[in-house]
Amino acid sequence: MARRSPLDRYPVTQKYLMTRGQALTFPADLLSVKVKSEEVYGMVIDMPMGVDVVTTMVCFINGAANLYFNNGNEYTGASMRYRNLVQAARNLVLQASELKPFAEKVKAFDMPVGKTHFVYLLTKKGVYKTIIEPALVAQSPVQIQTAFSLYQNVLNEVRNCQLKDRAANQ
Repeated sequence: MARRSPLDRYPVTQKYLMTRGQALTFPADLLSVKVKSEEVYGMVIDMPMGVDVVTTMVCFINGAANLYFNNGNEYTGASMRYRNLVQAARNLVLQASELKPFAEKVKAFDMPVGKTHFVYLLTKKGVYKTIIEPALVAQSPVQIQTAFSLYQNVLNEVRNCQLKDRAANQ
């Protein structure tokens, strides 16, 4: 099998593309929280995790947080069981408006290449996108550093939830 260049697109399944697309177009009206038109109510973050793995984390202002993987796997529903995950996801989305000055409105939702993270901000007025380079976060504006730290915190909480689920199933 030929080696994949880090500049090539990640291989994806149809299930992943559909789920990611649904997340990127999820209407605010379906949330149990009132949202102003300019307010960020959700975030979709594409994070390359390895040579062939990209993870998409979806968080909403109501505390929902799910992970979707390009191979079709997913980790969903933990927000219904774990309060710490709900709080981490809410904190991330509530802070997201600070990223809007670094984002541009988009209608197409490309996949990242290399190690670049794509961060999509969902508002009633459209979707905004910013790019975060993990290797350059320390030199980035404080708003980007904060967002990066907050979504790493959500990932950490997801991992804690996975460990608790695994322990409960043994």
